[in-house]
Amino acid sequence: MSGAPARTPAATGLPDIGPVRPGRPPGEPSDARADARRRALGLLALAVAVAVVCTLLGRWQWYRHVHRAEAIAVVEASYAAAPVDLADLVADPDAPLPTDDTWRAATVTGRYLPDATVLLRNRPVNGTPAYHALVPLLVTDAAPDGFGTPVDAGRVLVVDRGWVPTGDDGSVGVDVPAPPPGDVRVTVRLRPGEAPSDRDAPAGQVQAIAPAQVLAAGGDAVPADAAPYAAYGALVEELPAAAEALGPLAAPSTDPGSHLSYAFQWWVFALGGLVAFSVAARREWRDGATTPGTAPGASPAGTDPAAPGPTRRRRAPGRDELDEDAEIDAQLAGRAGRPA
Repeated sequence: MSGAPARTPAATGLPDIGPVRPGRPPGEPSDARADARRRALGLLALAVAVAVVCTLLGRWQWYRHVHRAEAIAVVEASYAAAPVDLADLVADPDAPLPTDDTWRAATVTGRYLPDATVLLRNRPVNGTPAYHALVPLLVTDAAPDGFGTPVDAGRVLVVDRGWVPTGDDGSVGVDVPAPPPGDVRVTVRLRPGEAPSDRDAPAGQVQAIAPAQVLAAGGDAVPADAAPYAAYGALVEELPAAAEALGPLAAPSTDPGSHLSYAFQWWVFALGGLVAFSVAARREWRDGATTPGTAPGASPAGTDPAAPGPTRRRRAPGRDELDEDAEIDAQLAGRAGRPA
């Protein structure tokens, strides 16, 4: 076969096939890389979104913890303070009670209006269904330990005297122990009046300790010209004491709750999500950069771009095998720079 005359592709009519190299169809590798990078960018966006949401939820729990800590500090300071005259804490009966004076003990003299007793609904005590007995106190002196003219005489202070169980059926009436008759010296812990409730309640009952609503529910037993304090009092002591006591009111909780731990948990989720999704995005980006296959125009790994292609073309049907072999050998030898 080496003695056969060398003929050029032009002379034989065969096209110049050039080096034949394996590869993927044009455009496929770049499309795979683009898809991988889009997935990586999507994972990064998701990482940022998760981190932002978890961080904000952590801040929300942190602020709840701070608010709760401030409320506990007020309770602890107020409970430790000695009782003072009501007028010393509430100079203006119509003004809202200052936050720092919540749960402060105050002393006032007056007489109860037992016929105007109102029951507060839906306030269980230590898990026990209960009614709170709200009794208006007609004030005779808001500064009983002071000298001179009585202060705020004729005003009405709503007093939560304690609670009674509702029984098996909360729809039936309950017997409420009567308050001490006549003039009485009362020590209460002050609470800000609650917002009026728009929920219906049976006659003589209320859904919130809103002083104006309590007096309205008390009916004609309350003097028509009596104006309520904006605050109300939770009973601590009565002098003289009542013949029968009600259930004592529980002290406010000083449990800080789980807000702080929840805040740290959300922040850990923010950091963990950011790291996890970022690692996944990096992996997608890296895998996209090393997608199997060769980009158009690039040489396959492990080959010399200058080396001739290793494959031979198939013989055209109907041609003499010896002649065609000679033509192909001559073409390959010409590319390698050696005589046929």
